Amino acid sequence: MMDRRTLNRGNLLARFATLATVWTGSTLAFIAAVAVILIWLATGPIFHFSDTWQLVINTATTIVTFLMVFLIQRAQNKDALAVQLKLNEIVAALEGASNRLISVEDLSEQELRVLHIHFQRLAEMARTESHVAESHSIEEAEARHAFKKDRRKRKSA
Repeated sequence: MMDRRTLNRGNLLARFATLATVWTGSTLAFIAAVAVILIWLATGPIFHFSDTWQLVINTATTIVTFLMVFLIQRAQNKDALAVQLKLNEIVAALEGASNRLISVEDLSEQELRVLHIHFQRLAEMARTESHVAESHSIEEAEARHAFKKDRRKRKSA
């Protein structure tokens, strides 16, 4: 179990990452980046456009890019998790929705392919429905489809 200092440190890092993400996505951050480039360009003649002058901007941009990759990924992970939780809540709350889809992001690629095939079948069944606004879970659609199929067989017999 984590102690209080570890939790506070994690919370501090999370707050810093959130603030950094918000700031780097701001207009002020873009203006600051453009200003750095303009200052670097203006100093070119002073340093005779030397290799060291070029190395300074290359090193700085490489470091910033390296750190931003992790910052952006962290923000995407957090946003994706929040979206998944909201979608899980909607699926869980909707009557007739397939509960198979709760936490679907945790399934393997093969399991996701199987579900994709089921939804393709559902879309094909929905195209044959007379009422465009009707929507069904996979299970309900399969049961309805099987019922219709059995009824046609009985009528033809």
